[in-house]
Amino acid sequence: MDGGHGRVRKAPLSTRTLHEPVEVALLGRLRRGVVERIRADDGAVVGEPGPGTRIAVVTNKITVDDAMLDALPSLELVASYGVGLDHVDLDAAAARGVTVSHTPGVLDDCVADLAVGALLDVRRRISAGDRHVRSGAWTAGDPYPLGRRLSGTRVGILGLGRIGAAVARRLDAFWCEVGYHSRRRVEGSLYRYASSPLELATWADSLVVTVPGGPGTTAMVDAEVLDALGPNGYLVNVARGTVVDESALVHALKDGRIAGAALDTYLDEPYVPAALLEREDVVLLPHMGSATEETRAAMDDLLVANVEDWLRHGRARTPWVAAAP
Repeated sequence: MDGGHGRVRKAPLSTRTLHEPVEVALLGRLRRGVVERIRADDGAVVGEPGPGTRIAVVTNKITVDDAMLDALPSLELVASYGVGLDHVDLDAAAARGVTVSHTPGVLDDCVADLAVGALLDVRRRISAGDRHVRSGAWTAGDPYPLGRRLSGTRVGILGLGRIGAAVARRLDAFWCEVGYHSRRRVEGSLYRYASSPLELATWADSLVVTVPGGPGTTAMVDAEVLDALGPNGYLVNVARGTVVDESALVHALKDGRIAGAALDTYLDEPYVPAALLEREDVVLLPHMGSATEETRAAMDDLLVANVEDWLRHGRARTPWVAAAP
């Protein structure tokens, strides 16, 4: 298979067992047996990939760093499954002329649905109410604490990209006043702009985190931002666990400095701090933002399309493009 390059080269490398339809598609469309594998346990790569490998197919559990790139001198494409690329050293890949692709656009709606659902859940105590009924506390006459309304409140969105904008559109239906912070103002947006996460949290009743992971956003939601959100404020994180200072969040909840949190991502997944597991004011989800049949099928198709387009035409369908400074 020459992929338009005029000579046969080694096949793609898959660094982890992927969603079954992806495995089937890669094997079926690229000829059975041509996809090499190295296993990964807890994010650690085991085994030596072949030096002639052209394409690495990865999930966010695999770190693509200098060491991996050095082991793959013929690498042309890192095809990542998902939209976030904080597991890929993008500068190192660019320095070697390696293209990085991902699967943006196809998961925005489902992640936004979950974000708003999680916000409604934590404010109205829906999951906690379910546990109250199942435990028999309701029939025993135990009083159930009041929640807080979502409609008409101020919601700050940290990162008004594709997913953040989709969250904002949904909040319009709740008559919420929406504000946002991004690295720069979003042209044409009618939503309130805050110049910093701190300013946004000070204004908002709830803060929804949708920024990408990576060094530029690590611990962006820190103790100061949580204190600004205040004892009646709620945090929702559907971005990356690294964006929130997890220790600061635990202490803010314990001390009553914020009212509650809904989390779909964590610092050391799948491990969740024991202090969060014990709390009724926290909604805990298993990183399920894109976990619908429709979205995962679309992600599968786009991942395979990136691999196939590279092999056939020497370009990826959805390459990562650096944002303007």
